[in-house]
Amino acid sequence: MLHKAADVGEIKVSSPPGRSFLLAVMAGLFIATGAACMLVVKSDSSLGFASSQILGGVVFSVGLVLVVVAGAELFTGNNLMVIGCLSRRYSPGKLVGSWLMVYAGNFLGSLLLVLILVGSGFAGLNGGAVGVAAAGVASSKASLPPIAAFCRGIACNVLVCLAVWMSFAGHSIADKFFSCVMPVMAFVASGYEHCVANMFFLPYGLIVQALGQGGDAMAVPLAGACSNLLWVSLGNLVGGAMLIGCGYWLAYRKDMAAGVRSNG
Repeated sequence: MLHKAADVGEIKVSSPPGRSFLLAVMAGLFIATGAACMLVVKSDSSLGFASSQILGGVVFSVGLVLVVVAGAELFTGNNLMVIGCLSRRYSPGKLVGSWLMVYAGNFLGSLLLVLILVGSGFAGLNGGAVGVAAAGVASSKASLPPIAAFCRGIACNVLVCLAVWMSFAGHSIADKFFSCVMPVMAFVASGYEHCVANMFFLPYGLIVQALGQGGDAMAVPLAGACSNLLWVSLGNLVGGAMLIGCGYWLAYRKDMAAGVRSNG
C-alpha cells in the first residue's frame, strides 16, 4: 500500500495541469453533492441527533466514493502524496504546487454546485426545511473557535486519508465502496470538519440567508466562514499529510527502501 501511494502520487504530479485541474473541479462537485444529500437528512426534524448524524454521514460518503471509484483529484485525499515526496519520487515544490492547484479546483467545483442548487430552488425542499438546515450548518461552522476548527480538521482528515489508504488495497468497486463509507460516516457523525465540504456548506449557507431562506438560523459571518476554511484546511493538512502519510511512511520506510512488497 505504501508503494501504491507513492506510485499514485507520482502519476498525479506528472499529469498535465489542465487535466489535474479539471479532475479537481469534478472532485469539488462530487463532495458538494454528498454535502447536499446530508442537508436533506438534516432537514428531517423527526430524526434524533444520533440518527441524523449517522445517516447524514452515510449519504455524505457518496462524495468520496465518487472520487475514489470514478477518479478525481481531492485535496484532502491527496495529502497522502507526501509519501511519494518523502520517498524522493518528486520534489516538495511539485507536491505543494499540485496541492494548491487541486485546492483551487475543488473550491471552483464546490461553488459551481452552489450556483446550480441556488438556481434549482434546492433550499425549498421539504417545505423550506433544507434551506433552514443549510443556514444552520453554515452558521455553526462559521462560529467555531479557531482551535476547535483546527482540531476537528485534523480528526476529519485522519479518517478521510485512512479511507483512501484502505482503498489502495481494494480490487473491486465494492472493496472501494466499503473502504470509504465507514470512515466518512464516522467523521460526519463525530462533527469533524472537512475543508472541501465546507467550500460548499459555507457559501451555500451565506447565499441561502441572503435570499431569506434560512429561517431563524443565526447569521453566517463572512469573517467566521473564512476563518473556518483556513483553520480546517490547516487541520486537514496536519491530519492527512503528517499523521497518516508521514506516519505510515515512517513505519515502513525501511521495507520500502529495500523494495519489499507484500500482498498480505
